[in-house]
Amino acid sequence: MSIPSFLGTMTSLTHLDLSGNGFMGKIPSQIGNLSNLVYLDLASYYLNSLIAENVEWVSSMWKLEYLDLSNANLSKAFHWLHTLQSLPSLTHLYLSYCTLPHYNEPSLLNFSSLQTLDLSRTRYSPAISFVPKWIFKLKKLVSLQLQGNEIQGPIPGGIRNLSLLQNIDLSFNSFSSSIPNCLYGLHRLKFLNLVHNNLHGTISDALGNLTSLVELVLSYNQLEGTIPTFLGNLRNSREIDLTYLDLSMNKFSGNPFESLGSLSKLSSLFINDNNFQGVVNEDDLANLTSLRAFDASGNNFTLKVGPNWLPNFHLSYLDVTSWHIGPNFPSWIQSQNKLRYVGLSNTGILDSIPTWFWEAQSQVLYLNLSHNHIHGELVTTIKNPISIQTVDLSTNHLCGKLPHLSNDVYELDLSTNSFSESMQDFLCNNQDKPMQLEFLNLASNNLSGEIPDCWINWPFLVEVNLQSNHFVGNFPPSMGSLAELQSLEIRNNLLSGIFPTSLKKTSQLISLDLGENNLSGTIPPWVGEKLSNMKILRLRSNSFSGHIPNEICQMSLLQVLDLAKNNLSGNIPSCFRNLSAMTLVNRSPFPQIYSYAPNDTAYSSASGIVSVLLWLKGRGDEYGSILGLVTSIDLSSNKLLGEIPREITDLNRLNFLNLSHNQLIGPIPEGIGNMGSLQTIDFSRNQLFGEIPPTISNLSFLSMLDVSYNHLKGKIPTGTQLQTFDASSFIGNNLCGPPLPINCSSNGKTHSDEGSHGHGVNWFFVSMTIGFVAGFWIVIAPLLICRSWRYAYFHFLDHSLEPYVNSVLGCKDLHIEHNITDEF
Repeated sequence: MSIPSFLGTMTSLTHLDLSGNGFMGKIPSQIGNLSNLVYLDLASYYLNSLIAENVEWVSSMWKLEYLDLSNANLSKAFHWLHTLQSLPSLTHLYLSYCTLPHYNEPSLLNFSSLQTLDLSRTRYSPAISFVPKWIFKLKKLVSLQLQGNEIQGPIPGGIRNLSLLQNIDLSFNSFSSSIPNCLYGLHRLKFLNLVHNNLHGTISDALGNLTSLVELVLSYNQLEGTIPTFLGNLRNSREIDLTYLDLSMNKFSGNPFESLGSLSKLSSLFINDNNFQGVVNEDDLANLTSLRAFDASGNNFTLKVGPNWLPNFHLSYLDVTSWHIGPNFPSWIQSQNKLRYVGLSNTGILDSIPTWFWEAQSQVLYLNLSHNHIHGELVTTIKNPISIQTVDLSTNHLCGKLPHLSNDVYELDLSTNSFSESMQDFLCNNQDKPMQLEFLNLASNNLSGEIPDCWINWPFLVEVNLQSNHFVGNFPPSMGSLAELQSLEIRNNLLSGIFPTSLKKTSQLISLDLGENNLSGTIPPWVGEKLSNMKILRLRSNSFSGHIPNEICQMSLLQVLDLAKNNLSGNIPSCFRNLSAMTLVNRSPFPQIYSYAPNDTAYSSASGIVSVLLWLKGRGDEYGSILGLVTSIDLSSNKLLGEIPREITDLNRLNFLNLSHNQLIGPIPEGIGNMGSLQTIDFSRNQLFGEIPPTISNLSFLSMLDVSYNHLKGKIPTGTQLQTFDASSFIGNNLCGPPLPINCSSNGKTHSDEGSHGHGVNWFFVSMTIGFVAGFWIVIAPLLICRSWRYAYFHFLDHSLEPYVNSVLGCKDLHIEHNITDEF
């Protein structure tokens, strides 16, 4: 509904707050009758939900001090700036996420009292990429918000005019300069946020002039150098109260604790993902008594403390991933009884997890001990079921049975360990209420037996990864009850039976990997009808037979189809042209494919990145971070017949196409040159004939081509890409021209020394063999036909050879038996 116009009759109102109420449409001009308003908040949660064709109705509000029009569409309010600047009492103006029109810079500015200006993430029509100059005339400005405006170039020097600034946020822009000295001159500055720009260079010693600084955020830039040592002395100034420092995601180097170790009021320190290195000892951390959040992950630090060290701080957030902390499990963690987040991944721990850890850290909500060398059986050290919301113990040496979980766990990753036996107790342990688990990863263990049929107790599962274990038997029917399931990986096991019919009910599936099992039967048509959200379908290396169902073409979102190494027969469906996600028109703009959890907590993911093992360039690689940009069809090593359908060339966003090791016939489609996104093509080991279409040289992104062992003929098309490929890509045909060392004659006929299977042919020996065979039969044939000729011939040999044999062997009574001639 729109804002009711009758509000304009309440002329005595001084405060009106309609924010977040879902009002839409035009702002009624009757609001202008409220001349006594001091406070007006019309901020909406939805972009452009409120529209103001003008803001003239504000001009009568002489007492107005606070105005919030965030998310409003002011694109037609051409005089908004001139109108608002005339309000003599206005101190706070919020226009974040507004759509603003082009305007002329005012020659005179009457914003005599404005203290707070929020123009964050505003959209201008037409767009601008600079800081409006009129802002630098606001002499009384205390807070300036300009984040997310795609402002380019250096930070403008005019900002030095705003000498009263205490809070400035220029984050998420495209500033490409070092931090200018004009910022260091704002002595009253308390909060400085320059996150996510293109800032480079070093931090100047002039930063020491900002003696009022409370929060400094410089993350996600390209700043380098060492941290100025003066930062460690700031606490000696009575005005300094630096409590929040974020230098993460830069290129800083050296040992920052030489500078930062004495900031006793610092409560949050984030220096993760830099090039810091060095040894950190007890003295370096002794003065950080106020520290509550500490993230120094992704650097090269070594922690050297005594076995009885007790830190002077009490952390709630700790991430020291990639530090050298081991080999023993850090006993000082026991003193941190307020921890909620613990990141100890890749820290060189070669110990078992002590029993006291699970008891002392019962308040922990996030635990990551992955990529260590932790060993032992969890079930012997955990007395109660795990109750931490997110647990990542992957890539260790844990063994024994899987641990029990409580209802509080949302994410569990135990992959790449040595857990063994059945998962019956883990999955089917009696629960009083449904489990909350959303992400389960048990991949690459030694789990065996059948997959238990107790999935009805786990209704919120979004991702299930059981790949690379030793599971046998049929697919458990109760998996069909997982209504939220979006990613299922059970590849590389020993499952048997037919394609699981229970998956009909899992309509949310976007990725299904049943590859490398012993599944058989046909691929049912309902796969394409019921699983219409599918983006990844991988059934590689099974025993599926029959035709590829045409219904797969209904999967308009499908980006990866891998049916290689089965027993599929019949033709390639021509309807593959309907796989619209493999076309440029409907290409995905996102590098990752996400699965989304139904519930969200403080320390559990609301989403997960889908990954899958793909054979795209002759090797198997795990794709995750760029999977959303990958499109692939792999039908290799089957028994497919017929021609390559010309309709497949409509897939102009397809990156990888593998049809090798089949029984395909006919020519390579002429329109293959239209598939401009192709990076690899493999048509080898088929029965294709004809010439390679000249249009294939148009494929400028092609990095691999294999058409070997077919019946192709003629000249290899000339193109920058094609002549750089190895000759083995073309052998086993009747082709000529580079990169083959075979010249093509001027009349277009091929002089080839390649056989149909790529074995070299020496025509001299071929001619000699033909001559020998012909001569042999010219002499022998008459002897076979006429007996009298045979007797005459061997009688001649008898008398001709006898003197020679006698002279050589000394035999005087040699008698040659003539009976052999009759047998001959």
